[in-house]
Amino acid sequence: MSQDPKPLKKKVVASKPATTVQSQRRATSTRNVQSFPLLFNKQTYIYIGIGCALIAVGLLLMLGGGMKDPNVWDESVIYSFRRITLAPIFILAGLGMQVYAIFKK
Repeated sequence: MSQDPKPLKKKVVASKPATTVQSQRRATSTRNVQSFPLLFNKQTYIYIGIGCALIAVGLLLMLGGGMKDPNVWDESVIYSFRRITLAPIFILAGLGMQVYAIFKK
């Protein structure tokens, strides 16, 4: 009793041309990039950069101050106007600029 197997029917699946699929992928990837806006605008980032620069200048003003002779203590080198007053003013101005830039939005 041998039965002849039925011939299998082949399913034909119509697919879209490759160029259409690729263009759809490009369109979706472009939409994804545009759907995430930046947190701040350009002017805010400029203020943040200015604040960072002011902090860096303040830290640079505090640099140095080594004694020429290790056996002699010179207060004017360590406790100068530049290190005690001017540098902290620059640093606080930079921090104030950062706070302003963040809360400006």
